[in-house]
Amino acid sequence: MSFRPMFQQRAVAPIAATLLAGGVAFYPRRTAFAEEPKNDRKPIYDDFPADIPEPTKSLPLSPPKSSPFSSSSPTPTDILTAQVRHARLFLYENSLAAENCFNDFLSRALHIENAFTNTIASLAPSPESGERLLPGGAYVIVSAMAGSIVSRNRGILLRTASPLAFGTVAAWTLLPVTMRNISDLVWEYEKKVPAIAEQHLYLRERAEHIWSTGVAHSGMARAMMEDKIGKTRKKLEELVSKGH
Repeated sequence: MSFRPMFQQRAVAPIAATLLAGGVAFYPRRTAFAEEPKNDRKPIYDDFPADIPEPTKSLPLSPPKSSPFSSSSPTPTDILTAQVRHARLFLYENSLAAENCFNDFLSRALHIENAFTNTIASLAPSPESGERLLPGGAYVIVSAMAGSIVSRNRGILLRTASPLAFGTVAAWTLLPVTMRNISDLVWEYEKKVPAIAEQHLYLRERAEHIWSTGVAHSGMARAMMEDKIGKTRKKLEELVSKGH
């Protein structure tokens, strides 16, 4: 008897036992059908049942908050950029404010200049009046100098009032339209101060009263003088007639 057939029989026995145990373990305990029963199958075009709830709209998820530890600190370049930005804004605002102030100053200066030139132009007489400023103004200055010459040996009050009086009388006589314009302009400025305006009206009334009284007295004096001159002439004629 040889040992080789016995060794082959002993080696085949464990292999067969292993295959038998695997078949028992993987043997299906339920019957597997190749397809589902026909009663449970549903067509793919059936409508959805009414009792299925509609899907709710999901709210958008908020972005996750970054923790302070995750944000990186600003770099020196960012800090320098911010400082340069603040400096540029500061320079722009100050330069704009200075430019606006300069423009406002120029506007006020131009407004004052235009008002002054318009005021001076309004004082000139109209061409229809026939009044000329050049010869009339020269005569007024000569009259004021004559008043100062007349009162040079008098007191300081008379030396101050005489040129003004002579010049004013000459101006109203030679340049009546211009003096009326000046008087109206002065009155417009005086009306802004009621006390000065009232004093001006009072002085004007007194001057008009004195002028009217002086004119009336001068007329009476002239009439009396003419009456006396007539009586004297009549007496002289009587004497002359008796002598002959």
